[in-house]
Amino acid sequence: MTSARLKETYSKQVVPALQEKFGYKNVMQVPKLTKICLNQGLGAAVADKKIVDQAVEEMTIIAGQKAIATKSKKAISNFKLRENMPIGARVTLRGDKMYEFLDRLISISLPRVRDFSGLNAKGFDGRGNYTMGVTEQIIFPEIVIDKVSRIHGMDITFVTSAETDEECHALLKEFGLPFKK
Repeated sequence: MTSARLKETYSKQVVPALQEKFGYKNVMQVPKLTKICLNQGLGAAVADKKIVDQAVEEMTIIAGQKAIATKSKKAISNFKLRENMPIGARVTLRGDKMYEFLDRLISISLPRVRDFSGLNAKGFDGRGNYTMGVTEQIIFPEIVIDKVSRIHGMDITFVTSAETDEECHALLKEFGLPFKK
């Protein structure tokens, strides 16, 4: 199996660039991407159980790794929600699959977003992680539009070993994520 293109980019370009910018003395101080979490919350799944199955199937195709259904923790009568009802789908990517997903996201999927002007720089959490939202799952080329019954959005969270938002922003920008100016 070939190693991911962005994994090599990280060691050859990103590490030296970040060492120069932040003045790290040791290579191990340079922040790295530890995992990417994809998450879909499906409010309509309360009425129809098949929605969750379809979402899990689509997430599995997008990520290249088996997705799991998430279940509700509490019962909320106003939403007709019972405890342990499936209401979403999620998958966590690490290692080569994570880098391959990031590569596809940057080079293929994000350019397919309608009226795309860059990623919002307000998605940082203060601890060196970044979360972005995607409004349609059909931006991914793996999804066949004819087979999609419902358009769902998803959250994509980049978990890094960076300690500040500035370090995380620099890391993701070096990888090629297009942030708004």
